Amino acid sequence: MSTPIDDTGKLKCSIEYTLGKIGNKWKTVILWHLGADGTLRYSELRHLLPGVSHKVMTKQLKELEQDNLINRTQYNTVPPKVDYSLTSKGKTLMPILDLMHTWGKEHGEGF
Repeated sequence: MSTPIDDTGKLKCSIEYTLGKIGNKWKTVILWHLGADGTLRYSELRHLLPGVSHKVMTKQLKELEQDNLINRTQYNTVPPKVDYSLTSKGKTLMPILDLMHTWGKEHGEGF
């Protein structure tokens, strides 16, 4: 497997690449909930992430969609309905996120 190269032609480590895709606090939590809970509507995600603003949540969802980690499905209904789910590429992150979840439960306080 080749090492990713950044815009300046410098080699990047694979961990740096991965963190660039999911390293934001909210992206990781969004991916976790979509993997653990399945397809969710925007309002359901917002309920699961009460500390995130609408602006940040929208930005994170757009970036995850651009990186082909989540699917955004819009239904032409009144009122409009949009839901989100993991892509097959996004699903490959679940073993990593599951390990993070387990580590947090074992080493965190009050979980």
